[in-house]
Amino acid sequence: MPRFLTFKGGVRLSEYKELTEGRKIRDLPPPDRVVVPLAQNAGSPPQPVVEKGQEVEEGEVIAEPDGTVSSTLHAPVSGKIAAIGDYPVAAGPPDQAIEIETDPGKTSRRLLSPLTDPTPDEIRSRALEAGIVGLGGAGFPTQVKLAPPEDAEIEYAIINGAECEPFLTVDYRLMLEEGRRVIDGLKLMMAAVGAGEGIIAVEANKMEAFYKLQALAHRESDIRVEILRVKYPQGGEKQLIAALLGREVPAGGLPAEVGCLVQNVATAAALAAAVREGQPLIERVVTVAGSGLKKPGNFRVRIGTPYRSLVEAAGGLPEGELKIVSGGPMMGVALAGLDEPVVKGTSGLLVLPADHRPRNLPCLRCGDCLRACPMGLVPSDLGTLVEQERWDEFAEQGGRDCIECGCCAYVCSSGRDLVQLIKLGKEELKKREK
Repeated sequence: MPRFLTFKGGVRLSEYKELTEGRKIRDLPPPDRVVVPLAQNAGSPPQPVVEKGQEVEEGEVIAEPDGTVSSTLHAPVSGKIAAIGDYPVAAGPPDQAIEIETDPGKTSRRLLSPLTDPTPDEIRSRALEAGIVGLGGAGFPTQVKLAPPEDAEIEYAIINGAECEPFLTVDYRLMLEEGRRVIDGLKLMMAAVGAGEGIIAVEANKMEAFYKLQALAHRESDIRVEILRVKYPQGGEKQLIAALLGREVPAGGLPAEVGCLVQNVATAAALAAAVREGQPLIERVVTVAGSGLKKPGNFRVRIGTPYRSLVEAAGGLPEGELKIVSGGPMMGVALAGLDEPVVKGTSGLLVLPADHRPRNLPCLRCGDCLRACPMGLVPSDLGTLVEQERWDEFAEQGGRDCIECGCCAYVCSSGRDLVQLIKLGKEELKKREK
């Protein structure tokens, strides 16, 4: 009987995964044009190495890393550089991007040389060359994550298969359809950081994926598959480590400080494809689901594909007042339109009914947000400190440690925008530190 592991705090959410969990990954054809934002990784955005009017080939480098914490961008399609300028993006105001007009007559793709028995340095170099970043949303350059500090001894490499946000089924389908790639990606990560043991962590609502991966890994003496209790945010790095190993990552610290490396399922699959097949990261799988969509599903699309194309593939927008969200309903970003492009960290596109519940009523001091917070913070107090601009006290009470999961806002009977307030507080602290 498998153990059902978990962490302290969190909330139980309605899942809505039945909308797409049974739908196999579908490849969408390239759109007529793509818009490739430069800022798709944590750290410094890469710098363009192409210019307007230049012909490019699918897989060709169009932007090179700028500094140590940066990544590479490749052309998702063959065609002509139409423009380099500011375009709408999901995560904020318009930002610099490269627009490419697709040439459907060109079908060739530039690949990197496959590596059969790579050294740790070669694995890290390939992650950089292929533009691999964390595909769970954070976008941290993978080559940096695979190079922990010299004084850090990495014992465990962990693949995060929790996918705890409602609606999203990208990682579930990848575990079912590309399980061998996921395991190969884990083995490459273990080799890169010298980890003695690999763990694939899967929530209990994904039993088919659990048994599939168990069967694939049964001959791997240093890899095990563990089951997690269904709870949000089970997929947070610190929560995952606490559930699997009982280790607590210190405030402001990184998993490497407790001997762990954590990577997303899609990132592991992308790394394996880059190393074994020489594939640069120019496409990813996105779940498209929500209210009234006639054909929801999981679609493999080119980076830079406009969200409009995904909605059309899912049957078009239903009638009525809607909210469109990039990502999951808890940590995703509401969109102003459908012209924004898919980026490397895009896991989902959700069509949800508009929310007309009362917002920001006075705090009841009920303590629900405190009990739900997986970081042991007091979100109601943090929100009040931000409203009163008491920044030093906000920092002293652990505002920086918030993982922005949204549990506090979800359980708040008064509808307070707690997670948004805490985000504002964290941004203010960054400005003051600069």
